[in-house]
Amino acid sequence: MLKTIEHEVEFCVVGGGLAGMCAAIAAARRGRRVALIQERPVLGGNASSEIRMWVCGARGKNNRETGIIEEINLEAMYRNPYKLYPVWDSILYGKVTAEPNITLLLNTSVCDAEMADNKIQAVTAWQMTTQTFHRVHAKQFADCSGDSILAPLTGAAYRVGREAREEFGEKTSITVADKKTMGMSCLIQARKTDEDIAFIAPSWAKKLSDEDIARRTPHMENSGENFWYLELGGDRDSIGDTETVRDELVALAFGFWDYYKNSGKFPGAEKWQLDFLGFLPGKRESRRMEGPYIMHQGDVLSGGHFDDVVAYGGWPLDDHDPRGFYHLGAPNVWGEVGVYGVPYRVLYSRNIENLFFAGRNVSMTHAAMSSARVMMTCAVLGQAVGAAAALALAHETTPAGVYLQHIDELQQSLLRDDCFIPYLTRRTGAPSLAGKPYGCENAENLRNGLDRNHPLYGDGEQGVFCQVDSEIGYTFDAPCLVDKAHIVFDSDLDRVTLPGDSNERYNSMRANVTPESPVMCVPKTLVRDYTLAWETADGKRKTVEITGNIRRMNEIPVGEAVTRISLIPHHLWGESDEVHLFSFDLY
Repeated sequence: MLKTIEHEVEFCVVGGGLAGMCAAIAAARRGRRVALIQERPVLGGNASSEIRMWVCGARGKNNRETGIIEEINLEAMYRNPYKLYPVWDSILYGKVTAEPNITLLLNTSVCDAEMADNKIQAVTAWQMTTQTFHRVHAKQFADCSGDSILAPLTGAAYRVGREAREEFGEKTSITVADKKTMGMSCLIQARKTDEDIAFIAPSWAKKLSDEDIARRTPHMENSGENFWYLELGGDRDSIGDTETVRDELVALAFGFWDYYKNSGKFPGAEKWQLDFLGFLPGKRESRRMEGPYIMHQGDVLSGGHFDDVVAYGGWPLDDHDPRGFYHLGAPNVWGEVGVYGVPYRVLYSRNIENLFFAGRNVSMTHAAMSSARVMMTCAVLGQAVGAAAALALAHETTPAGVYLQHIDELQQSLLRDDCFIPYLTRRTGAPSLAGKPYGCENAENLRNGLDRNHPLYGDGEQGVFCQVDSEIGYTFDAPCLVDKAHIVFDSDLDRVTLPGDSNERYNSMRANVTPESPVMCVPKTLVRDYTLAWETADGKRKTVEITGNIRRMNEIPVGEAVTRISLIPHHLWGESDEVHLFSFDLY
């Protein structure tokens, strides 16, 4: 008889990719007991060392996602300047294990669910390393597994494949709905050396022709070459056929590398060494859950103006042909979009009362999901789900109840946690805490609730500038009780202060490695060392000294009545004496 361990938590997250991680962290930081179940030995899903897909998100100026995913990316800039995957895995692992409210179950795969009255009571998962079952009881659940394992286990409504364009009035070529999806990829990474490196392919590698390679020609000197087009399986069962598709993908990848190295058609190929070839496919699409609303292509193109907006996207409509590598035409259809809002109603089930979801499995059509599936978008969806689950628990309600009664509270909670939500403004501290500002021009910007420069806010500057070691802050005519100081620095969302080309600056990890690959750094605009100081009603001065800061948003506890409060930035991560600050607000 195999052992079963029982867990009693409030929120159970299935899937430890970036969406699941952010959901678990967001709920745990709100004091909720969380279980995070991940079937792999590492966290990160498609971003992990097992798959190695770049973490992409919204494109365009100042559109980078903030909140928990920016915390992760900034820590990577600091701890992983050489962009090494063992270090990256440790950052993701450390971000979860730093939360005392999270019980992390790695190597653990959910295989059963207990239901009662359209509610999940518990899920059971098998941990292969310990040969142990774990049964997790919770009040709220989130499926962030990508493949939506809780759909077949709970009876949650879902869909697979491409909708006919008439169903939602989408501008696609699909006239009849089908079960085809985007495919999956086993990625290659390579390293350029100073010596000739031989490569002997396995006997089972796919033998490729000139015609095959002509359709997907490698460009090794391009920092954006990560072989994503080695893609198959969209014309088959994207879950049930994964193992056979994987075998084909691995054979294709080895055959592709063999052709590149040994065909004699690529000058310089002799200097490149195979550094990694993934045996775990990275998936783009499988089951998509159905929520009270199904977001469609038109919503993406029109900007997603929803009353219940809680997140956003901005990656292009990037739809891959189901035939993948063997499709004779272009591998994908690329349609640029602007920033668009994502509504809360696509993040919880329409028929299972206590089921959230986040990641590429949210309630969207195939066409809309072709944009929203990328991982930084998935991360902000996950953070929204974690915050919503915490609210549902606090108010003893359901995901739907949060929508009906607490959506403003959810939105404001996310904004305060440094999430950008299109069309919304963070509610600032109470008017009594406004005080009399000093130390900088345009001090009203410090309390305008707009924590980045963005076209949605107009062309004006939303922050303030000051000099290092200068003192900015507020004085009060009478002592005012301050709970926390809310500070938002400039983390260079466009990463223009980082070295390297646009791919190196945008991505926390890299594809191929060359002798010229830059050593990364923390964005130079970010404040590294600063002091928060205040004077109490009895005239005492108190200070908090922060050194080595690598966060964009900081909330510093104060917890007493003050007559004066100041922020003094001392050093940036760069050499400039000018500090750019978006918020110094009091709650």
